[in-house]
Amino acid sequence: MTDAEAYARLKPPTSIVVKFGSAAMIGEYPYDGDAKPGCGSKLVVRTHRGTELAEMLTTTCPNSGCSKSVSRRDMLEYIDNSGGKDYPFHTNGRVLRVATVEDLARWSGMRDRYRRAELDAVREKSRGMGFTMKIVEVEPVLGGEHVVVHYLSEDRVDFRELVPALARHFGARVEMHQIGARDEARLVADYEKCGQHCCCTNFLKVLKPVSMKSAKTQKASLDPLKISGRCGRLMCCLRYEDETYDELKKKLPKLKSRVGTAEGTGIVVDTKILVQLALVRLEADGREIAVPVAELLPPDAAPPAAPDPLRGANPDAVARRVGGAGARGSGAPANRPAPKPPAKPSGDRAPAPGTPAAKPTTPPPVSGTPAPAPGAAPANEGAAPRRKRRRRRGKGGQGGGPGAPGQPPIGG
Repeated sequence: MTDAEAYARLKPPTSIVVKFGSAAMIGEYPYDGDAKPGCGSKLVVRTHRGTELAEMLTTTCPNSGCSKSVSRRDMLEYIDNSGGKDYPFHTNGRVLRVATVEDLARWSGMRDRYRRAELDAVREKSRGMGFTMKIVEVEPVLGGEHVVVHYLSEDRVDFRELVPALARHFGARVEMHQIGARDEARLVADYEKCGQHCCCTNFLKVLKPVSMKSAKTQKASLDPLKISGRCGRLMCCLRYEDETYDELKKKLPKLKSRVGTAEGTGIVVDTKILVQLALVRLEADGREIAVPVAELLPPDAAPPAAPDPLRGANPDAVARRVGGAGARGSGAPANRPAPKPPAKPSGDRAPAPGTPAAKPTTPPPVSGTPAPAPGAAPANEGAAPRRKRRRRRGKGGQGGGPGAPGQPPIGG
């Protein structure tokens, strides 16, 4: 089936959901025409303010059987979730016809004139009468029978002189509408810091206040320049995840509370909301470990901590066991290799294989020293053994100590 055949089989809708006005108000109005408009079509509707140009959003039907429409129940549920009674939803009106080229051209010229010349004229009149309020926008309707003046003021203003003057100027009924800083951004702002259209301009219809508590709960920066929007107030997106953060925060243990873990009991020192982790300082050894909230146990149900095998041991033994380090204070690195034994001098080298071992020769006694008697004990018996000195090799490979090869015996 082609698109033309599918379109021919469609029936005209009986009710259409549209948005209209500078604040993008939503309304559902009946339709009894023969045309079959689609989403985004421009329509001429009669609302509670007069004849206006509106944009079609969707159609409604009792059972939501068509993929191009929503059921009335789904639409009413969306309104309740978006603000309920505060949501700007209207039903007092009717869709007159699909907008023509003449309607679109007339509305374009009227909108440009009221945004520039008429806005300046209203501001000049208000200043001439001594009003200090800020005129934000002058909004007409397509029929020209109603004009809305949006102004920003913190105090109550008496318009008994200004409204008749503006009514004579426009030749229509004038409505003075006081707005706040967020509503001003909705009317005049375009893009936000994230690069997207401002939420208040794009889809938000109910602008609720945002508290600093939301920023603190989400661990956001508390710098006003970073968390404020075009209106100068806290950004509306801070309250998008506020309910989720509240639910996740209820699952976290309180700080400084005693909990049980798989490694023993400990004290909670910090928590992370999104990842649902708790930083616990163990009571046994003071270590800090990160434990998922789902794995935390009551303090009484925690298993006993495993004994530390190194507790109470000699520090030097612990150092050698852990890293192979020497005694404390030695200054030697932990993984230093053992020193190599000194090389033997050339005179004490072992004989070559197959050569008979030479008999040890006893050097003659030094002159002036009596020889020990036969069977007598040595003179130095019982004394501490003398420390051997390493003999230095002289030039030519000859040892320089007494008794070395090539040197005459002492006293000889």
